[in-house]
Amino acid sequence: MFSAALAYARTLTSVDGNRIIVWGTSFGGGHAIATAADDGHVSAVIAQCPFTSGLASGLAIPAWTSTRLMVLAIIDQIRGAVGAAPLLVPTAGAPGTVALMTAPDAEAGFLNQVPADGAGGFDNRAAARISLHLVRDFPGRRAAEITAPILFAVCETDSVAPAGPTLKYAGTAPAGEIKLYPEGHFDIYVGEPFERVIADQLDFLTRNVPVDEP
Repeated sequence: MFSAALAYARTLTSVDGNRIIVWGTSFGGGHAIATAADDGHVSAVIAQCPFTSGLASGLAIPAWTSTRLMVLAIIDQIRGAVGAAPLLVPTAGAPGTVALMTAPDAEAGFLNQVPADGAGGFDNRAAARISLHLVRDFPGRRAAEITAPILFAVCETDSVAPAGPTLKYAGTAPAGEIKLYPEGHFDIYVGEPFERVIADQLDFLTRNVPVDEP
């Protein structure tokens, strides 16, 4: 899907196919890393509070919650095999509930990104089976394959995508840059932290993919 999006973008007359930038945040940050590694021709990458290690994110979930989630995931996988409708679980929920994210800041932080009117038919649910795949997903390992400049915007107190593995993988990127923020995973989407993060990303792009003067 992501490779198809890049291929399509390069066919557009309004796009400079030699100056493609991949940007992603959270789970999408992991996709940005993998997409850039697969493509091999992007000009720059920004991975914001990226999901880089399924194991690390899984271990951030309390054991009892993780166990219950795995049971539902296995049931959902069986349902999928027989053509039944997916078994849905909350994407973000309160601590102690069964959800993909249950850190103390997860539910409020995640839902704070949703328009008040629920525009777009937002549904705070996902198929439980995804958790079986997440724990085996390590997109951060692909960072070593990316030769383009890549900025890792890392939240030091990240409760969803722990900073430790991300910093380790970032260190393997040949042209990697790291920006550290004292905030948590959901804090950098709003207010003053957002402004700081965006300023750093614009600076990164200005230096690495400068806009030609008309």
